[in-house]
Amino acid sequence: MVIVWAAMSDRGGVLLRHLHSGGRHGLLAFLLQFLGSCSSKLYSIHGSGSGNKQTWVVKEKENLRGSGKHLLVVGGGGGGGGGVVGGISSRHAGLWAAFLLAILSLLVIFNNASLISDHLHTQVVVYRQQHRVSSSSSSSLLDGNAGGGGGLARGASSSSPPRRVKPEGVSSPPKLPKSLFHPGRFRSKKDASSSSSVSLVPIPHPCKGFKIPPPPTDKKRTGPRPCPVCYIPEAMAMSEMPEENRYVSPVLKQLSYVSDLGAIQPPFQGAAGSAFGGYPSLKEREESFNIGDSMRVHCGFVKGSTPGVGTGFDIDEDDRAEMYACQGVVVASAIFGNYDQLQQPKNVSQEAKKSVCFFMFVDEETESSLEENENFLSTKQVGLWRIVVVHNLPYTDARRNGKVPKLLLHRLFPNARFSLWVDGKLELVVDPYKILERFLWRTNETFAISEHYKRFDVFQEAEANKVAAKYDNASIDAQIEFYRNEGLTPYSTAKLPITSDVPEGCVIVREHTPIANLFSCLWFNEVDRFTPRDQLSFGIVRDKLAQKVPWQINMFKDCERRNFVVQGYHKDLLEHTATLTTNSEHSESSVDDAIAADLKSEVKPEVLPRKVESNTRHKKEGEGKGISLRKIRMLSRTTYQS
Repeated sequence: MVIVWAAMSDRGGVLLRHLHSGGRHGLLAFLLQFLGSCSSKLYSIHGSGSGNKQTWVVKEKENLRGSGKHLLVVGGGGGGGGGVVGGISSRHAGLWAAFLLAILSLLVIFNNASLISDHLHTQVVVYRQQHRVSSSSSSSLLDGNAGGGGGLARGASSSSPPRRVKPEGVSSPPKLPKSLFHPGRFRSKKDASSSSSVSLVPIPHPCKGFKIPPPPTDKKRTGPRPCPVCYIPEAMAMSEMPEENRYVSPVLKQLSYVSDLGAIQPPFQGAAGSAFGGYPSLKEREESFNIGDSMRVHCGFVKGSTPGVGTGFDIDEDDRAEMYACQGVVVASAIFGNYDQLQQPKNVSQEAKKSVCFFMFVDEETESSLEENENFLSTKQVGLWRIVVVHNLPYTDARRNGKVPKLLLHRLFPNARFSLWVDGKLELVVDPYKILERFLWRTNETFAISEHYKRFDVFQEAEANKVAAKYDNASIDAQIEFYRNEGLTPYSTAKLPITSDVPEGCVIVREHTPIANLFSCLWFNEVDRFTPRDQLSFGIVRDKLAQKVPWQINMFKDCERRNFVVQGYHKDLLEHTATLTTNSEHSESSVDDAIAADLKSEVKPEVLPRKVESNTRHKKEGEGKGISLRKIRMLSRTTYQS
């Protein structure tokens, strides 16, 4: 139904409007408001046409002389001419207008309620036809199993996000406004009224009201552990993938990167940074936090305009072509120095295998260990992973080299919209679309990372790094003192709703928006300038950005992260302990010493001394001559820090 307020000027004239009505409901009412209570004019309305369109012509006819009355003529609906209601005195015109407005308001309410009911009924019918389920099966929508697949929407035929180019000729379900289901904080006006696909998630959301249960009491297992996470089936998760450009980046609209051959030389001896990062000065560092509509910042690869081409961290042309062709979701990881065993993702849906890009970055040393895999040399594939061999690594420290793909995926995959970073020692065990829906799309976030499982204060994290010999103490102290002078304070409840300043940085989930890309660049610049311990620099970059723009990071619980990735072990530990296990001459004490030495840089420092002391007690008692890999895992499970 359409209400038209037609007001004529003092000179009169013609107002022609083409109106869309509500289909079968027709034109239910027409309201004419008079301007100028003292004017005496005759208005007539002529209606023509039928169906969904009505054309109304409002024309001034003549003045009534001396009567002090106006004529109100109302045209009816579907297909006819207008009719005169009658004469209305100037004194009662306002009362009649209020009465008509009240009646028409009621008609609007009933009409819109009917339309919404029809709209929701249509969606339920479409959803049930596609999945052949009844309303009683809503309980099966909850899929909290980390390894679970399928569910209600398994095998549903829906248009999945493209890996390269969306296939032509694929029919799509009827278009429904996505804003009806999950309106976003920064959703554009265009997206609020249109959507490229139908959301298959019922209302209310199947995970609404889900809460993480308290951890079970187990005296034998006191370390961190996974907790249940409420995922939805893959098909539903894919239907929630937001429309491209639906997120309106606050303030920042365009981000470009410094490319300057002259910047590869240090401005003075001992300057902080690297040739790969371009040695940004402290002034340039400070200016990079002044958020504007268009920005140009240091973000690695400063030697050239194309990342991976003569910039350091160089990549072969065929690999770069595959990376540039990735347009939807990319899952990435890296192994340098042959330090970790390659882990294959598990429980990945067939749709994700077709549409998600899986890239593993390795150096030449790691590549040689992969050549034994079948067809690797000809296909560059190992399972789901596309192996990308990196040449001319920018750093001598493997940990810093690993930070390049970890923090700069938006530069390596300029056409990808979403990325999931997983450290090389981790095994992905949940479908990527489920993870993206849970930690980004469900709450309209653009950057998600888990909290540290125990520490949430940067100063405590710095001390723990020093105790565990993660990096040299002088460099850690210098970095923390620099941040203290910039205003960094220990974490307190005054920072709420922020719950932690320390991330567990082995998994990062993000959308490649300008503001999220800027955060990644500035975080990388801190790692390039100071120590490679990215947990120390995360909080200061986040807080400085939050002071300038209304943007936040989703820091979810570490136990949720452990639900979709499984902790692995570095290759040298596994190989060394396997050798000791097969050698009966080695006592348990030598194995314990090997474990303690390897875990020294990885364990929670508060636990390691107690664990080693316990092992020493067993050694004195002389219990056993060997140790199994199972016992190694049990030992490491309570002390290993991800």
